[in-house]
Amino acid sequence: MNAPLYTTEILRLAASLNEPRALEREDGRSELRSPTCGSRISLAVQLDGEGRVAALSQQVHACAFGQSSAALMEQGAVGRSAGEVGQALAQLSDWLGGSGAEPGWGLTALAPARSRKSRHGAILLPFRALLAAIDAADRG
Repeated sequence: MNAPLYTTEILRLAASLNEPRALEREDGRSELRSPTCGSRISLAVQLDGEGRVAALSQQVHACAFGQSSAALMEQGAVGRSAGEVGQALAQLSDWLGGSGAEPGWGLTALAPARSRKSRHGAILLPFRALLAAIDAADRG
């Protein structure tokens, strides 16, 4: 018998996603869409003096996996540098593709989607959006 795609943990994580909020200061912003599934994220980031994430706010239009990934990314992002976010994105991408070690950030909760390539774009999108917002802050 197949395990359910949307587990209780996935649904709990999706429901835990914070509502968008105003940041004290917006250093960078990105708006991305996944071409594979149509998921969309608008993300604003505030960085500290060392270029690490101090706060973020995101508006997510995605399936439960995209929402869960966004919630996990948000929970783990504060204090992280662009390099650390990029490393997490690479590890997550490899793991989803079946060739990498388990990623950190609690992302193994998304394991039911590993066999569903159509969900990978939504899962990777929050990390791509955060990197793009940090990059926009660096260019600004």
